[in-house]
Parts: sequence; C-alpha cells; structure tokens
Amino acid sequence: MVPIEWVSRRLATGSFLKRNEGVPEGFRFTPPKQETFFKDDANHDPQWSEEQIVCAKFNINGLVIGQDEVDYMRKCTILVFEILEKAWALRDCALIDMKIEFGVDKEGNILLADVIDSDSWRLWPSGDKRLMVDKQVYRNLTNVTAADLDTVKRNFTWIKDQLDHLRPTIHHKVVVFMGSPADQEHCLKIAKAARELGLDVDLRVTSAHKATEETLRIMQQYEDTHGALVFIAVAGRSNGLGPVLSGNTSYPVINCPPPAERLPQDIWSSLSVPSGLGCATVLYPDSAALMAAQIIGLQDYLVWGRLRAKQLDMAAGLRQADKKLRTLKV
Repeated sequence: MVPIEWVSRRLATGSFLKRNEGVPEGFRFTPPKQETFFKDDANHDPQWSEEQIVCAKFNINGLVIGQDEVDYMRKCTILVFEILEKAWALRDCALIDMKIEFGVDKEGNILLADVIDSDSWRLWPSGDKRLMVDKQVYRNLTNVTAADLDTVKRNFTWIKDQLDHLRPTIHHKVVVFMGSPADQEHCLKIAKAARELGLDVDLRVTSAHKATEETLRIMQQYEDTHGALVFIAVAGRSNGLGPVLSGNTSYPVINCPPPAERLPQDIWSSLSVPSGLGCATVLYPDSAALMAAQIIGLQDYLVWGRLRAKQLDMAAGLRQADKKLRTLKV
C-alpha cells in the first residue's frame, strides 16, 4: 500500500474549514478539490503536498513513487469521485467528499486498493447537511446512547438500500443502420468499439433510397421505446440514409461511411447535407462509437465513466512510454 490518503472534496466542510480559515462552509470546488495526507496515526495523518510525496521516494513492490505516479493517482482519485458523485445524484444525494488509497501489485501496477463505504465518504441527501447519513453522525456525538446508535444504524441501512438503485434509469440504444449487407464488416467494427464502452447496440439493414418507408418505420420503433438514442448511418456512394434519418428524427444521427476507393468523391454526400439537418460525419468506426458514447454518457454515468477511464488509460500509457524513453540509454 502507498501510505497516502487521497481526498476529493466538492464542498468545503469539516476539517478543511479548520485548516483554511476564511473559506465559508459549503464553498463549492470546481473541479473537485484534491488533498493528500500521510498515513501516520501518531501524528494524526498530517497533510502532505505532492512535492513531499515525490521527495519521499516511496518504494512499493519495486516501484518508486515519482511525479508520474502521483499524477496518475491524483487523476484517478478525482475520476472515482466524479463517477460516484453522478451515481448518488440519481438518488438526490450529494457526495460531499471522500477518500481512497492505492496499492502497487507485484508487476508494478498502481491499483485502487480500498473499501469505499460510509467510512470513506460524506453524504448529504438533497444536499442538506442536517440530513447527513455518513460516519460524521457518529463523530458528532458527545454521549452515545442507544437511540443514537439506532440513528447510526438507520443511516447505514438507508445507504445499503440506496445501492440497489444507483444504476441509470434511462434505457439507451445505439442503432447502426447499414445501407447494404456489403457494409456489415464496417458496422461490426462500430458495434465492437461501442460495446466495449458499455453501449447497447443493434445492427439493421435498410436503404433510404430503395425502402424509405421501411427505414422510417424502423427508426420510429426505436424512438417509441428508448429514452436515450443515437442512430449511426453507414452508407457509401450517394448517402441518403444519414440525411433522411436526420430529417425525420430529433435524435442524434452520425454518418460513418464505409471505406471505398471513391471515398474522396463519395464523402461529400455525407458532408454536404441539406439545410436544417444536423447529422455529423466521421470516417473511422471507433470515432463513431466514441461520439455515440459521448452523447449517451450525458444521461448514463456508467458510459460516461468508461469514457473517462479510457482517457485516463490513454494518458497513463503515454506517460509510461515517455518515462521509458527518458530512462533509455541511447
């Protein structure tokens, strides 16, 4: 374990107010405030700066904790907080602050290594401090009575019951329309990338030119049964599929034409759409999946969280490559 507690705060309260005179309770941090504390019970876990952590040169399972590792743990800490904040918002409950810790495995990978529960976070239903349901209720007691312990138990039971309802309530769907069965390989790549991001994907074959009524009928079926919806149109040559869908729905439409020898000429039918239409155009399957995930992620924090985690992993990969290059003896 890395002997550091990583704390994220959305609102100023508790010990932060004691250490930062003049900041009013409830001051909102945007982005979340991040603090670090050295785990030292004898000295009441003193606050440490990032510079102190780097200079301590902790060696955990052969990994020396330097600036790269500190940067990763900081970003991961804030990501975990923001995902859980969105989850609790579904229950009209504000996540005020929380702490997590990290460890290093035998391969030198930094891992979130902590239990996240009511000993880790501060929760205020409806954003009201008077309704707090976390361990602070117990901390504030001067004399502990049986009634007080019942209150603490009820709060923990309330949190346990809420955990069953933290999944997004809006059912989403990403529908990939292909103008021809010949486009199936391209569409399968879109579906694979989308599903890796947690998206629910359907593949359909229809032509806006050859079967206009059927295309619109299929589209309307999805509109009537899903709250969060994205259409992806895969059509080459003269792309009527994307524009026709866009002209008949209020949901987002993404053009992702299949690769072709005549792509420079064919792409204009996807880019130069009639006025009043808002369908976007991307060329690569993973780009279409990412754009769909960004749209769905506005209403589904699990998809949003996967996107943020993907960004964190890409940044970490670049840092590792850079670190390896810096230490390479040429």
